[in-house]
Amino acid sequence: MSRIRRCLPALLLYGALAAGVALTLSPLLWMLAASLMPIGEANSYPPRLWPSTVTFEHYAALFTRLDLGRYLLNSALLASAVTAIALFVNSMAGYAFAKFRFQGRDRLFRGLLVAMVIPAQVAMLPLFLLLKQFGLINTYWGVIVPGMASIFGIFLIRQYLLAIPDSLLDAARMDGAGEFRIYWSLVLPLCRPILVTLAIFTFLGAWNDFMWPLIVLTDSSMYTLPVALANLLGEHVQDTELMMAGSVLTVLPVMLLFVALQKYYIAGIMLGGMKG
Repeated sequence: MSRIRRCLPALLLYGALAAGVALTLSPLLWMLAASLMPIGEANSYPPRLWPSTVTFEHYAALFTRLDLGRYLLNSALLASAVTAIALFVNSMAGYAFAKFRFQGRDRLFRGLLVAMVIPAQVAMLPLFLLLKQFGLINTYWGVIVPGMASIFGIFLIRQYLLAIPDSLLDAARMDGAGEFRIYWSLVLPLCRPILVTLAIFTFLGAWNDFMWPLIVLTDSSMYTLPVALANLLGEHVQDTELMMAGSVLTVLPVMLLFVALQKYYIAGIMLGGMKG
């Protein structure tokens, strides 16, 4: 009896975690099942949890009749470009805030942190007008430029770099290394866990972004996957199975990315918050 009492908290904890996993995965599993159902079966009553006949016709329609492959490629290229540029810019800015001493550094960083509470929607109109002056509307650069740096990314890199001893950088300077070489050859390899974490955050944000590409891009051939799926919903509002197939194609790449890199993601989050 005493052994049961000792094990009871652990059993309750694992039971609660299992219930949470089931609640989280159930909509995703039904989305996958609905995408494999024949036309009209997802709207039947009572609702079906599994297709009576597995069919891939909706996926074939997405890539042939609706040319979703082009939108998938657009999203992949844009998300990859935003992630690569953001890692470079945010890591340099975070390195400067963490290791360089210049006038107004702390005040400037506190100002950036205050700006984090401002909703992104507030800046959309002035950002749109600014990009219009540069002729970047209806171009991929109009989507990429706003994601090139983020306050959160700078903060994350800075917090991580504070844990790296200054003596290590000073030793490299004494050996004759320049500041960019120290950044490229020493700092970046040490920042690999937090860079992977930031890469996941940035890629997910760029991949799932709907509002800004919808505002900036007017040419339908340049649409990203979320924007194309929104148009798909308007044209095929009754075709639930087709919409679920499109949703699976949207969710699957980012899920695979997260599963593949979750070890680095968790390590980066834990280490990035150890020193402030």
